[in-house]
Amino acid sequence: MASAAIGPVGSAPVGMGGARRIPPIQCLVTFEALARLRSVTLAAEELCVTPSAVSHRVKQLEDAIGTKLFGRADFSLTSDGSEYLAHVREGLSILERFPGKDSSQTKRKIKLAVTPTFSRSILMPRLRHFIDRYPEIDITLQVSIPLLDVEAEDADLTIRFGTGRYADVEHVCLMTDEVTPLASPDYLEQHGPFDSIESLRMAKLLKSPLEPWRTWFLAHGMDHLDSQDGSTFNDIGLMCDAAAQGLGIGLVRLKLAVPWMERGSLVRVSPRSVPSPHAHYLCWRTGTMDRWECAAFAEWLKSSLV
Repeated sequence: MASAAIGPVGSAPVGMGGARRIPPIQCLVTFEALARLRSVTLAAEELCVTPSAVSHRVKQLEDAIGTKLFGRADFSLTSDGSEYLAHVREGLSILERFPGKDSSQTKRKIKLAVTPTFSRSILMPRLRHFIDRYPEIDITLQVSIPLLDVEAEDADLTIRFGTGRYADVEHVCLMTDEVTPLASPDYLEQHGPFDSIESLRMAKLLKSPLEPWRTWFLAHGMDHLDSQDGSTFNDIGLMCDAAAQGLGIGLVRLKLAVPWMERGSLVRVSPRSVPSPHAHYLCWRTGTMDRWECAAFAEWLKSSLV
């Protein structure tokens, strides 16, 4: 292959002893995709990057070779762009034919720390769509309960449930929710109805520091402190399972409770629901989103929860 195949347009061949001016491979791949698809959105989807990353890479390539590659808004190529595209495709074709490692050994990896019930109720029912869309990405899931200081180590992305005041990481709100008391149909039939706030206060209330009953009672004009008696759970899913077994009434976020409510193992005690003071946030360390696999997962997760 001639030295001009992936070198700057109009540049002289570079000898073995000279300095090479070869643009980054991701810029070349992005240029080829955009020239072929003539759409930033389609190129971004094919390459699993953001549209802004496509634009940035093309600009980086143009700066590196010192010429405009696209002439108009419809992404038609300039004369230099057409000439350069032929060289780029030739070079990429040769690289593709080079025998490399098995593709299973070159997959991108993401370590995701996620709260248990969010994983079961929200993430897992959607995860197949992500894996089908991005087969080149493998995900490692780890359990994390940051509100209770149960942290997963070395996670690239973390889903936290809390107030959102996280000075140590960058973050974005994924999902807010509302809470309401839930119980099994049998428990409600045997012990209900709980048609007043006082009758509910006297019931067997299942407790969790993740969703304190004080939220519910304050919304009804009553300050309530959890007693020391009664069962306590540090996982909302476990509390839902306990309530489904008739052990009492749990204060549960409605979106997390969907699997139990769809099965009919939990039903509403009250028609009212009130906002939870906490929400789910996706968190990451500065620089993590420079990895396209992490940016792709973050964008997918946000869009899937809309």
